[in-house]
Amino acid sequence: MLGFVAQRIAKGVVVLLAIVVLNFFLIRLAPGDPALVMAGEAGAGDEAFIAQLREKFALDQPLPSQLGAYLGSMAKLDLGYSVRQQLPVATLIGERLPATLLLTGSAFAVSLSLGVLLGALAARRAGTLADTAITGLALLFYATPLFWVSLMAILLFSVRLDWLPSFGFETVGAGYTGLARVLDIAHHLVLPAMTLGLFFMAVYVRMTRSSMLEVSRLDFVKTARAKGLTEGVIQRRHILRNALLPVVTLAGLQAGTLVGGAVLTETVFAWPGIGRLMYEALLQRDYNLLLGVFVVSSAMVLVFNLVTDVVYRAVDPRIEVA
Repeated sequence: MLGFVAQRIAKGVVVLLAIVVLNFFLIRLAPGDPALVMAGEAGAGDEAFIAQLREKFALDQPLPSQLGAYLGSMAKLDLGYSVRQQLPVATLIGERLPATLLLTGSAFAVSLSLGVLLGALAARRAGTLADTAITGLALLFYATPLFWVSLMAILLFSVRLDWLPSFGFETVGAGYTGLARVLDIAHHLVLPAMTLGLFFMAVYVRMTRSSMLEVSRLDFVKTARAKGLTEGVIQRRHILRNALLPVVTLAGLQAGTLVGGAVLTETVFAWPGIGRLMYEALLQRDYNLLLGVFVVSSAMVLVFNLVTDVVYRAVDPRIEVA
């Protein structure tokens, strides 16, 4: 197992390096110049001032030289310096990353738990009204744009019913500490986590249902029924457990994409995470900050994939590491 993990980590480092090089050139191919943006905000359009800004932030260097300098800094775990925020990129990401992990972790738990539960219920009631209602609801959430669901949730639960706050990480100026602050953050977390989780829940519902229906036709399930086991035991221990493997595969892949999906959610709900930070860096043409967010997001995806491979054996011991 240790050799397998070490091999996957080595491959992950190579993949991450390729991602960094590709994103480095893609970002600089995008229209816009950070020096022109900064000069415009400063109210100065003088060519000498723009040239001075380019020289200060090494934007006048050839792209291969800029890439070499960035890779050298990254080898020292230095993600560079934000030209707009005037702070190290690692500091900015470190301040925002906990909020994103809290949001995506909560949304992942909501989507996976509800998806497996409703999918198992739909499979057990296959062909009935309950099955049709569950699958129809799942398709509705999957087909509806995420930003529209977020806006409708704000209008219903914040504006009309006044049950939940519509934006922010916590109540500004409240000065809560301890348990009161935890509850306040959880209160603000409900809407963004639920809207993001419901979108991904739909996929798990369909996957769990189809996988359980496929497993239920296999011979060992017929043998379990012939032995006189109750239907509940057969569904939980024999069908659901064997049907979870493709769900775990999909969950591992989507755990990383949740970070990308959080960009819209964080923007709508003003959630101070790295998704919103990436959006702000894109508008400001902050190359180092934007690339730093890409690097951290890609590393998280690779970590999630590695964890998924390890979890496989816990779900199905028949799978060998080799």
